[in-house]
Amino acid sequence: MHKSRLGAFVIDSKTDAATAAEFWSAALRRKVLPVEDPDDKYRTLEATADEPMILIQEVGHEPRVHLDIEADDLEAEVTRLEALGARRVEFVKRWWVMEAPTGQRFCVVNPQRGAIP
Repeated sequence: MHKSRLGAFVIDSKTDAATAAEFWSAALRRKVLPVEDPDDKYRTLEATADEPMILIQEVGHEPRVHLDIEADDLEAEVTRLEALGARRVEFVKRWWVMEAPTGQRFCVVNPQRGAIP
């Protein structure tokens, strides 16, 4: 059987990721982790190994906060969530954007923090 876990809280922002990360870093009292590419549309805030990641993402849609669920088998997890009433919205790069039966969007992604216990 496949495994999954809460992977990240993702804060979507219409402003650039670096500026948004400055605010959320101060608001949440967490350091912004270094990035290789300053034009990257993502920033990560410091978190402990047992906490979900906190990501800042520059987007073109209305800003919101969404969850990422990590799964060691994307298709199995998406199928499981569909059986619970979620629906597939779009496959983007390497992950599925889903919509819960309650209307919230979330993503199902590959493990971002190592193997899922």
